[in-house]
Amino acid sequence: MDEEELRHELDELMALPIETEWVEFKLAKSDFHFDKLGKYFSALSNEANLKHQDCGWLVFGVSNAPPRQVVGTRYRHDPATLDRLKKEVADATTSRITFTEIYELIDQRGRVLMFQIPPAPRGIPVAWKGHYYGRESESLGPLSITEIEGIRRQVKQPDWTEELCGEAKMGDLDPEAIAEAR
Repeated sequence: MDEEELRHELDELMALPIETEWVEFKLAKSDFHFDKLGKYFSALSNEANLKHQDCGWLVFGVSNAPPRQVVGTRYRHDPATLDRLKKEVADATTSRITFTEIYELIDQRGRVLMFQIPPAPRGIPVAWKGHYYGRESESLGPLSITEIEGIRRQVKQPDWTEELCGEAKMGDLDPEAIAEAR
């Protein structure tokens, strides 16, 4: 994404009337707890999958309450520590999934970090340190069992016992097998 596309994306996200299950804004003025970041990664990835989004977004340096304002962030201001974040997140997630990209946008209002998060792969919910996270409106919490199973069922394997045999006739059935099944 070039700078113009990035600014357009930020403007669209900031224009949302409320945070969604797949978009989160944080002030993160100077720091942000690593485990909290990981929980948001898991939640936004899982919710992006469930909501059929191309990605989720975690945005640092923007106020949450509308009208949203850029306030700037100093989170991992050193480029080397910011670059290491992808590996650090991968080390604690399912299948080593990490950010698609980490964008740094600087303007007169301040520095904004935009973490682009891939949706959970089909059939595989994303866990952070062994726990699955999700969102209910603007709240972070455990991913419900219904949502976990919703992701897992996305790649349901065919079951030969569920298939119809259109040419079968009653005489093809074994009476002993039917009796045993009953």
